[in-house]
Amino acid sequence: MSEYYNYIKAIHLIFVVTWFAGLFYIPRLFVYQIEAFDKPSPDKEILGAQLKLMARRLWHIITWPSAILATVFGLWLLVIIPGWLNQGWMQIKLVFVVLLIIYHIKTHIMFKELQQDKVNYSSNFMRLWNEGATIVLFAVVFLVILKSTIGWVFGVFGLLGLMVFLILGFKLYKRLRSKNPNL
Repeated sequence: MSEYYNYIKAIHLIFVVTWFAGLFYIPRLFVYQIEAFDKPSPDKEILGAQLKLMARRLWHIITWPSAILATVFGLWLLVIIPGWLNQGWMQIKLVFVVLLIIYHIKTHIMFKELQQDKVNYSSNFMRLWNEGATIVLFAVVFLVILKSTIGWVFGVFGLLGLMVFLILGFKLYKRLRSKNPNL
């Protein structure tokens, strides 16, 4: 094992955390941008410009660089210990990482549309979209920590439970919001 393994692993984890921070926050900004389109002038223009600036800074200064660096350092770890690629937990983890990259790219497309004032999704859709990264995070953390087949079985049920919990929570929030729009 490389003498730098723990340093590389630490840096990988730091960039994973900052990548997820960006992925958790950008859909919230999208929600606010979409809802700003329904505001009267001049609020619509002022809020829209500020939220676009915030999204641009978050996306280009934090989220994209973190995604690239998390991937680079993750690949470096696989170069150091290529045997991980033969382990089932790592193969499943890499499937989730690919799903996360697809989620990131789709979020980038949404980002570009909103930067051009094209609203193709509702704020409710964005609230649901916001949970995509959460599901991947739960799956990857449990895979990496548990690594056993029994752990995977419980992990799959836990992931399904999390998804049900998130959907029920979303429906409850939507119901509460319909009664009180200021929530």
